Amino acid sequence: MRIVFAGTPEFAAEHLKALLDSPYQVVAVYTQPDRPAGRGQKLMPSPVKQLASAHDIPVRQPPTLRNAEAQAELAALQPDLMVVVAYGLILPQAVLDIPRLGCINSHASLLPRWRGAAPIQRAVQAGDAESGVTVMRMEAGLDTGPMLLKVSTPISAEDTGGSLHDRLAAMGPDAVIQAIAGLADGSLHGEVQDDALATYAHKLNKDEARLDWSRPALELERLVRAFNPWPVCHSTLDGDTVKVLAATLAEGKGEPGEVLAASKDGLLVACGEQALRLTRLQLPGGKALAFSDLFNSRREHFAAGKVLGQ
Repeated sequence: MRIVFAGTPEFAAEHLKALLDSPYQVVAVYTQPDRPAGRGQKLMPSPVKQLASAHDIPVRQPPTLRNAEAQAELAALQPDLMVVVAYGLILPQAVLDIPRLGCINSHASLLPRWRGAAPIQRAVQAGDAESGVTVMRMEAGLDTGPMLLKVSTPISAEDTGGSLHDRLAAMGPDAVIQAIAGLADGSLHGEVQDDALATYAHKLNKDEARLDWSRPALELERLVRAFNPWPVCHSTLDGDTVKVLAATLAEGKGEPGEVLAASKDGLLVACGEQALRLTRLQLPGGKALAFSDLFNSRREHFAAGKVLGQ
């Protein structure tokens, strides 16, 4: 079977690895154009491009697939199937119609819940009990196609956006390989999604990572976990930005953002309801550290009565 793979980040690269180890032939890879990254803002190839290049797979990086030239180039590959994972471009119907068996997508949620750009983080933020991967046939709509196969995993109280991402990145590739086999032998048929149950996972942005201490502690604790490792929740203390990488729920009352106590166990901060104990922080110019390490060296910086977020 001739497969064209389309994807960009590490989550997608894990799927490409599985396809390269499978009996199927990956004839080309599509990925986003190289982007500036790091302090030097040098152009960096995506994880998918790096993997494809290491295996001498032809790489295509068109800025759009909506023009006739890009579509003709894809059609010339004569793909039986296109596998799409976190590619970053919307595929028009003309592209979806090119492969003999159509296009399938591996999406990091239990559809129709959390269609869209950031399903992993939104599931943690919402306090969902479980997440998973859905392999679906692609339609012109955003994550709306018939579902071919689902795999699920519980979300624990310790899960972060990063830990759930890594677990789903390990589960998704096997699901895709199973789905391809089912499509090839005709044993797998899609289940139509119930649009009434759909929710939308908006793209993450740094502004929403600012901690609003007037919100309940439960919401903020989930937000801290969801946004680790990116964009990372943050607040201010004495005019400095403080990144919050881990926190636990705690009892306590005070004005929102007020430091109630500090100890090796963490920095206790009042919220709109209850309190948060901040257990891992990063100060400007420093590394992320357990609060016990910061407390030993900068105890006066975290004195009770100070207020975060002002």
